[in-house]
This record gives sequence, structure tokens and C-alpha cells, in this order.
Amino acid sequence: MSAYDIIKEIETAQLKAEVPEFNVGDTVRVYGKIKEGNRERVQVFEGVVLKRQGGSSRETFTVRKTSNGVGVEKTWPLHSPNVEKVEVIRHGKVRRAKLNYLRDRVGKKAKVKELVK
Repeated sequence: MSAYDIIKEIETAQLKAEVPEFNVGDTVRVYGKIKEGNRERVQVFEGVVLKRQGGSSRETFTVRKTSNGVGVEKTWPLHSPNVEKVEVIRHGKVRRAKLNYLRDRVGKKAKVKELVK
């Protein structure tokens, strides 16, 4: 058994059983666990998914929202135990894999159209 196989085996053990189905451009609500001293609470972060990158246990996704007129981005590991759940609020209609252009936009221009099925 090579080192590669051992790493692969450890990584597959880290994967979550159920991963929510969401794509770039979707508006999601991420429930993240936060430790403050000896207490642990769940904080909600809601915004548009800018990008998804990586694979298997290393996969991450970046969510952007505007808070008090300031753009805030947070990158979450998809299979992390600190991410309790990811809730899809609306599906966005986009034509590219990474929405970096949204960083330069403010107000209504920063919106992503909703995907109507």
C-alpha cells in the first residue's frame, strides 16, 4: 500500500454522507459553527456562491454578501464538520464557473438573475 493510497483512504473517511446540490450563482444560507470560549453556537451566513474549487475532501466554496454596504466574502470547506448545513435559497442563472466580476459591482448590478425551470 503506497502513501497515495493511505492518504486517499483517510480523505474518503472525512467526506460527508450528504452534500447539498448547489452551483455557482446560487444564493445559499450557510450554517457555520463558531466557538466562543467554551460555548459553541451556529451563525448563519447568506450570500451568492462566487466559486467552487478543489475536489473530494479538499473542496471549498466562496460565498459573498454585502453587510452594511461592505462586501464580505467567506470561503468554507464543503466537508468540514464546522459547516452544519448549506441551504439553497434560489438558483442563479450564470454562464461561467467563477463570478469574480461581482466584486466590482454594487447594488442592483451585483444581482444574479434567478434560474426559472
